[in-house]
Amino acid sequence: MPLAILYSRGRTGVEAPLVTVEVHVTNGLPSLSIVGLPEATVKESKDRVRGAIINSQFNFPVQRITVNLAPADLPKEGGRFDLAIALGILAASGQLPNPVLEQYEFVGELSLSGALRPITGILPFSLACKKAGKQLIMPVENHEEAQLVNHATNLPAESLLAVCAHLHGQKCIPIEPRQKQKNIPLKQTPNFAEVHGHFHAKRAFEIAATGQHNMLLYGPPGTGKSMLASCLPGILPSLNETQALETAAITSLCNKKTNPHAWFTPPFRSPHHSASATALVGGGSNPKPGEISLAHNGVLFLDELPEFDKKALEVLREPLETGVITISRANKQSDFPSRFQLIAAMNPCPCGYLGDPLGRCQCTTEQINRYRHKISAPLLDRIDIHLEVPRVKLDLLRTGNPHGEENSQTIKQRVHTARNLALSRAGKANALLTAADIKTFCPLSESNHHVLEQAIDRFGLSHRGYHRILKLSRTIADLAHSKTIELNHLTEAISYRKLDRAPQPKYSR
Repeated sequence: MPLAILYSRGRTGVEAPLVTVEVHVTNGLPSLSIVGLPEATVKESKDRVRGAIINSQFNFPVQRITVNLAPADLPKEGGRFDLAIALGILAASGQLPNPVLEQYEFVGELSLSGALRPITGILPFSLACKKAGKQLIMPVENHEEAQLVNHATNLPAESLLAVCAHLHGQKCIPIEPRQKQKNIPLKQTPNFAEVHGHFHAKRAFEIAATGQHNMLLYGPPGTGKSMLASCLPGILPSLNETQALETAAITSLCNKKTNPHAWFTPPFRSPHHSASATALVGGGSNPKPGEISLAHNGVLFLDELPEFDKKALEVLREPLETGVITISRANKQSDFPSRFQLIAAMNPCPCGYLGDPLGRCQCTTEQINRYRHKISAPLLDRIDIHLEVPRVKLDLLRTGNPHGEENSQTIKQRVHTARNLALSRAGKANALLTAADIKTFCPLSESNHHVLEQAIDRFGLSHRGYHRILKLSRTIADLAHSKTIELNHLTEAISYRKLDRAPQPKYSR
């Protein structure tokens, strides 16, 4: 039969849509043409496929060969279709049994010798193949990562010849059982026990980790803002398997391997302040995920926040609300998940010493206003906790707490317990509660509601700020194992909205 039909998959965002590879071999002038909106790398596969077939001791048909990659309106990129095209040519020319091909999906780039080379984005491919109930034949180098998908049937092959031997039934590729993965941290993260003082800051980080709340740290240089932020991963709850797969799938698209022994650890991304808007949210002619998607289900730490380009900061506003970033191009639209926790740090003024006991600030009011206005009010409104980090007294810095500093493991246990309360109640962290959820899970007494309304009127907070205070109060109540939000929980949440009501700086030199 001169027609062979095989199955592979393309890439759109984090999805792997099905691509049907149709190969037709007929009489005519010898040629090999590929249709179906292929990009340059796909068009070049004709030379790789010809070399791989000949060097694997098969006959390359001296006929007219047409390869159609359907659907025709889906852009095809990369060398992932090489294996499927080569097998289609062999099947259409009668060198492979055609019926058995329906059981499989194929992916892999071919070398001229016929060896299989790894591709990027294998995890979305394996997930989609599992849902379709097919077996996936792939390069050996992709196998460890693909095995992160539970109950997926993945067959690792070293070469085109090995795949053909399996399809002929001569030497079957063994199916290796998925091994249970253990979460083993790759490296030791900084511990809160190493931070002397800053008791209010540690409390705020505990609240942020419990409810997945965004946080902005501000204070003079060298007071420990970056150190505190680097300790946050040590108290974050581990990801569940669904979250870990989502995060690993995004990492796979960026040609980065996910360590199978640490894939339950939430990601912690810290881009430099010179990063562009495209680097933060993703983009390119073939859209790829940016830092906010690589931080999905984890933390995005932006140090020296006002030093980032203002346009780059403003693009964070929508994904902070929706948890998704949509990148549109002329020929396609790609959605990337970006449910991240924003932790940012900044100085109070350009020189950093405004309000510092050392009294070294030489900035004018105009310079300070210009510096602070780099962070727009809508972006600031999406940050739940505004935390001042002042200098620690020298004697405390030298000796530490006489009763000892609390370590991250102790804090993490409290965070884990309180987070589970939120998950059992609403199925999500408190920062992700919707307006309807807030009415159900964050009720206030009449007197407490009056206190909140007074704070909203006095400090000029928005409706978003009103809801965020309620969600933050719910987290504080969970840490106290309280079923209801009490006055002390509410007032503590209000106290974390300092920059919303910060007056224009007035000082004398």
